Amino acid sequence: MSEDTTKVTETKKSPDGEKYRGMAVLAYVIFFIPLLTEAKDNPYVKFHVKQGLMVLLASITVSVVGSIIPFLGWFLIIPFGSLLVMILWVMGILNAINGEQKQVPLIGKYAEQLLKF
Repeated sequence: MSEDTTKVTETKKSPDGEKYRGMAVLAYVIFFIPLLTEAKDNPYVKFHVKQGLMVLLASITVSVVGSIIPFLGWFLIIPFGSLLVMILWVMGILNAINGEQKQVPLIGKYAEQLLKF
């Protein structure tokens, strides 16, 4: 019998969630703005900047791949990929609004591995 090794995404409430909530939300809209403020050293804000940047990279990837592949990309990859990215974006913003440090599904786990700042 195999043991289920699926890792459940951990939700962590941040004590800085109230103070830096606006910066965390802004990280999903314009990711670099929080990096230009004093909030850049805050782990809560930095977490959401990385998650927001991963959503942006996913959006760029969907657009590029969808543009390269004729017909299939135009009618399947771009519409459904864009919808998925929008859902991830909204989930990230809701996590930031609620003061949670919860990874965005599918791509959030790569943020800490790929983005070192």
